[in-house]
Amino acid sequence: MTDEAPRNNLKGGAWLIADMSLNIWALSIVKWLNADYPATQVVFIRAVVGLVFIFPLIWIWRVEFRRIEHLRLHLLRVGLSVVTLTASFFAISRVPLALFTAINFTRPIVTMVMAALILGETIGRRRWIAAGIAFLGVLLAANPRDVPWTMGLAALLLVVFTGSAAIIALRSLRDAPSIVLMTFYTAGLALCSAPFAIIAWVQIDPDHLLPLLAIGAFAQGAQLCFLRAHFFGEAGFLSVLGYLSLVLSVFVGILVFQEIPSPGFVGGAVLVVAAAIWVVLHPEPAAQNRHGHGERPDALTARDRKATDTR
Repeated sequence: MTDEAPRNNLKGGAWLIADMSLNIWALSIVKWLNADYPATQVVFIRAVVGLVFIFPLIWIWRVEFRRIEHLRLHLLRVGLSVVTLTASFFAISRVPLALFTAINFTRPIVTMVMAALILGETIGRRRWIAAGIAFLGVLLAANPRDVPWTMGLAALLLVVFTGSAAIIALRSLRDAPSIVLMTFYTAGLALCSAPFAIIAWVQIDPDHLLPLLAIGAFAQGAQLCFLRAHFFGEAGFLSVLGYLSLVLSVFVGILVFQEIPSPGFVGGAVLVVAAAIWVVLHPEPAAQNRHGHGERPDALTARDRKATDTR
């Protein structure tokens, strides 16, 4: 029986912050382009650019593809990710950035529950409390009583559930090489979105070509950071730390879109940040699985190190 690679929440947290930063800039470009292009077209372009970026890694580590385990789980993750990304790109052009981010922050709560019910991960009391505080902060920031029902909001609710399910599928594939995970994800996006993108294709404005390509570059970099974050970090820890993305979104909203947050939003953000800082400064012991086995602080597996050292 092989030993699992260790959990390291400091490394996982650093990778997650990098992922959040790149992802917010990619979404900001999508929002800046408004609804000029169908979501499926943007998803397809993002996937093609991503494949170009990772093709050298695919060739270098092609040996990793000779034996692929859990194919159905890979395909399930791809399907969930296609729905999640397309719905996200549809919604971001139709709702304020702050609202988009706030509703997305219900995903860590759903992920924690799924991790406990499906994967049997033990989520400590401190993390449940911190997640609850952060969720209250999100409710205060979003002020749900004033949120009208729109197709953009419906798409966001879909993102919450499919995105959380995709993360659970990813955690079940934790031992798979990162290059295999990235290739399945990116190639799956391209193949699944291609027919819909062709049907709805809109002529690209020359001034928009570079920003569209940047979406793929930022998103692909964010995906690598995301995979490394969930390779190292525990689900409960990363779920709460992920709320820090709210601060980054507010900053970008002010700087790029001149969206000034309300006092309620600021108060909610303070709760979110406080909860995240609390769980980081007072970590709990390593999580145990449903069989009661702790995760050992050993070195990385050689297979995963080979797949990720050369970027």
